[in-house]
Amino acid sequence: MSEKNSKQQVSTEEGGSSIGWQEQIGLSVKTPIGLLGFGITTMCFTLTILGLLGHVTGLIENHYAAIVTFLIFPSGMVFGLILIPVAWYLRRKKWFKNSLTSKNVILDFGKSTHRRGVILFLVLSIINLAVFSFVIYEAYHFTESDYFCGAVCHTVMDPEYTAYQRSPHAKVGCVSCHIGSGAEWYVKAKLSGLRQVKAVFDGKFSRPIPAPVEHLRPAQDTCEQCHWPEKFHGKKVKKFVSYSNEDQENPEIKEIALHIGGRNPLTDRFEGIHWHVSKDVKVEYESLNETRTKIGRIKVTKPSGVTEEYVVDGEEKSEPGTWRTMDCIDCHNRPTHVYDDLEEKIDFGLHSKKLDAKIPGLREDSIVVLRKEYGSREEAEEQLVETLLALQAQRNGDDFVAENEQALISSGKYLLDAYLANVWPAMNVTWGTYKGHNGHKNEESGYGCFRCHDEEHTTAYGKTISQSCDLCHDEPE
Repeated sequence: MSEKNSKQQVSTEEGGSSIGWQEQIGLSVKTPIGLLGFGITTMCFTLTILGLLGHVTGLIENHYAAIVTFLIFPSGMVFGLILIPVAWYLRRKKWFKNSLTSKNVILDFGKSTHRRGVILFLVLSIINLAVFSFVIYEAYHFTESDYFCGAVCHTVMDPEYTAYQRSPHAKVGCVSCHIGSGAEWYVKAKLSGLRQVKAVFDGKFSRPIPAPVEHLRPAQDTCEQCHWPEKFHGKKVKKFVSYSNEDQENPEIKEIALHIGGRNPLTDRFEGIHWHVSKDVKVEYESLNETRTKIGRIKVTKPSGVTEEYVVDGEEKSEPGTWRTMDCIDCHNRPTHVYDDLEEKIDFGLHSKKLDAKIPGLREDSIVVLRKEYGSREEAEEQLVETLLALQAQRNGDDFVAENEQALISSGKYLLDAYLANVWPAMNVTWGTYKGHNGHKNEESGYGCFRCHDEEHTTAYGKTISQSCDLCHDEPE
């Protein structure tokens, strides 16, 4: 009798029609794929709960743990859940081809097993929904965090993240400028992020990261939420302190009064530098290269509605450029990711006494030390101070170095900090890789105001864009 029952059970499992869908699912979970899915789901679900509790209570503060909690564990849980129906499908196709005679799944609440199954399904669904909702909420905030933007892809973003952390906008979240508010740009940013993640995995990302950002949100939606052009006014005195290799103790100091401009409360007209972003004026330009350092045609629409178009006579271009409406970023192109100028950084060290100006030839040797091509940042840490000591020994003798060793080491540490804050050999980021447009100290590279203010862009009636200095600054009063 026992042998007969065993044969009937095997027959039923292999192809009979008496096993219902509930039993099939139960048997499917016991398959290798089903057990794997159930195990992954259970493990990831448990670890997700523990991770959430750790982050909510403050017991876990590690950002890498947040990546695992909010991204990896939930993904594993979803993957495990998907494996269970896959196991059921594969088992049904193999062992139960003819077992479901009805096209519809029938629930009979008169049977206690059906009732318990439905109740269990609803309870687990509610728990899963609650956990997933909370995970999605926390994951959203984590992916919006500065750490996620700057440190998850450490090798790629380390230069920009380091510069951001010491910038005037260090307290402003990355997403506030790169995405802004609203769902539309959030979706665009995340879709673009998928392409960037793929590039990181493939190792095909740009070195260095190209600038400017190609599809950055207009400044009217980001910058101007805090910086209101209507309220800019007056002048700002700026001081420039510089030294020379011939005299590293007595600086040359220049002061200029920048015409910040804005709406003049007396005349009610926009004036000064910020005239360019006045709501009464629209400035458009045609960029002839990706860095926006070569400008073709320029259109200026004035409050009267009249549009003036400026062109460069005799200029030839192989293909039309890209038109852009001028905003804050066209001048302040490095508002947050600001890199130091090599000589300005050395001069600041001399002015702040972090470099000992009494050491002969220190400024010149500092330039050599910082311009030297080290194989890596680690190599620079090992060699930079030693290189400075060696140069000083050649210049001033071993006895001088021995007598001033502490001062030279202190100066070397300042130079090393400057190097580590501005140079990343692995990303091809070095001194001068990223230049600014505000001003005209990099005019030989096509950067700055003289891209347009070159007195070569002319209207059909002979009007030019002036290069006069007093348009933007004059002597302080």
